[in-house]
Amino acid sequence: MEQISRRQLLLAMTAATASVASLGVHAQARYPSRPVQLIHGFGAGGNADVVARLVGQKLQDLLGQPVVVDIKSGAGGAIASGFVAKSAPDGYNLVMLTGAHTVSAALRKNLGYDAVKDFAFISTVSSFPFVIAVRAEHPAKSLAQLIEMSRQREVSFTSVGVGSTQHMVGELLGASSAGQFLHVPYRGGGAPVQAVIGGEVDLLCDTLTVAVPHIQSGRLRALAVTSAEPWPTLPGVPPAAASLPGFEVRSWLGIAASAGTPDAIVQRLNGDVRTVLGRADVQKSLAGMGSIASPSSSEAMKEMVQKEIARWKDVIARRGIQVE
Repeated sequence: MEQISRRQLLLAMTAATASVASLGVHAQARYPSRPVQLIHGFGAGGNADVVARLVGQKLQDLLGQPVVVDIKSGAGGAIASGFVAKSAPDGYNLVMLTGAHTVSAALRKNLGYDAVKDFAFISTVSSFPFVIAVRAEHPAKSLAQLIEMSRQREVSFTSVGVGSTQHMVGELLGASSAGQFLHVPYRGGGAPVQAVIGGEVDLLCDTLTVAVPHIQSGRLRALAVTSAEPWPTLPGVPPAAASLPGFEVRSWLGIAASAGTPDAIVQRLNGDVRTVLGRADVQKSLAGMGSIASPSSSEAMKEMVQKEIARWKDVIARRGIQVE
């Protein structure tokens, strides 16, 4: 009798497990059955916001459900990342990550989430270099001259804040050139650019979106782009690698969900993101922002994030930056 009871219990447990699995497969097959949130952690009208709205609008046509862009700004994007990391793993809360995701992971000990383990990476969306620029009247006419100057005296550079990717680009410039580079952070907006134009700071390392209008107006002089090769929207500006062999920084935007999101949903979203980024109008819009469409596999995005965290940890250690 005891053996029969155990057998019946085993059969019941097996049936229950199969039932739960069946429900899970059914739920995935119906995904999405309600609106999807695409969250980012930066200001309205900024790069992450504009790209999130561009991609979200196209995604909702493929998903058959609204994709609602929601801003949870603060802490360099960490508030948005933390929200999604702790959300249900069902694909209804996505986050538009930026290069700041890896900088925060390298610079901060207590983010409240693991920048790799707590996410199901879906795909990178776009990538873009930074431009190294000085005011038009600055004595350095090339990056090589600026580096030589930095070996003779301290050269100041600015960014939108400590721990920003722009900050890390400047620190990498110092680490790679053995020059004296001093970080002078400003609080976002147009303050860093105006500080350089006004002669308060020697240079900035910023996105093309921010710098190009001032380069075109003649108030800034572009010395180099941080891509390995010349960038199409800045013809005539050499890559930093021409003066510092191997120097390359390309920041990025990418979409992720919380860890544990079913692989079927991750792959569905990956395919849809690839379709969106393959559209000529989307590629044209991204090019207008100084970036290029850069879809990837889920695994490739994860590997990129891991490598970038390791890279910035190395720069932070070499430059003696205090980890928070």
